[in-house]
Amino acid sequence: CPVLCTCRGQAVDCSGQRLFSVPPELPLDTGNLSLAHNRIASIPPGYLACYGQLRALDLRNNSLAALPAGLLVAADMFLEASGLLRLDLSHNPGLRRVHPHAFRGLAQLRELDLSYGGLSAISLDALEGLPGLVGLRLGGNPWVCGCAMEPFLKWLRGRIQRCASGRCRPAPAPPAPALTPLSLMDAALPLPTDSQLAECRAPPEVAGAPLLSLTEESFQACHLTLTLDDYLFIAFVGFVVSIASVATNFLLGITANCCHRWSKASEDEDI
Repeated sequence: CPVLCTCRGQAVDCSGQRLFSVPPELPLDTGNLSLAHNRIASIPPGYLACYGQLRALDLRNNSLAALPAGLLVAADMFLEASGLLRLDLSHNPGLRRVHPHAFRGLAQLRELDLSYGGLSAISLDALEGLPGLVGLRLGGNPWVCGCAMEPFLKWLRGRIQRCASGRCRPAPAPPAPALTPLSLMDAALPLPTDSQLAECRAPPEVAGAPLLSLTEESFQACHLTLTLDDYLFIAFVGFVVSIASVATNFLLGITANCCHRWSKASEDEDI
């Protein structure tokens, strides 16, 4: 068992130890690994390759990829942990972007927690490769609900409908090791588990609105296209407005000049 960690059966608890890096040389039969409440910024490539029995990984409340800026979750970060069932990445405020291939290979993943991070958007590719997903937490992120968010919300709504009809149940997975007291989430609920908390932060017209309250009508402006007639009409209106502006200025100039002459004539009569 690594220094600063507690091992109990297949559960390894390294939480709350102020770790800046992942502990080396975990037991090969580790099934439940908790690295929560540390300062870990990344997982080295190949770190999970030797732990084929790993079923639950808790990385909440860390400094995941806060440095360097830019791409904050490396591609194929969890590729070696193909049997993973639960993954908690919540409460990582520096997590602003998830690479499209970050979760590639996690076909058995059932529960994913991305809540309370710095995500303003997420690639649909990152989630489409998770056929067994039945629990997803997204609340507490500063989501930007612009046109780029429409494909993800469409997928999310369709996924919820499938789960509600019982068509997203994952295939039976190998028995997971005892997860108590290190379980990552509560029992999985129909996806997503926290839709009430997942709200838009921007743009201003939808700020505070739940993600799932946005319908296809909310993105109608994203699909508007202008025809040649539209462009001609806009050009014509612009031309008319320009002519009207010139005419108005001309009339104002004449009026001002007449007022000036009338005022001067009145002064001459008084003299």
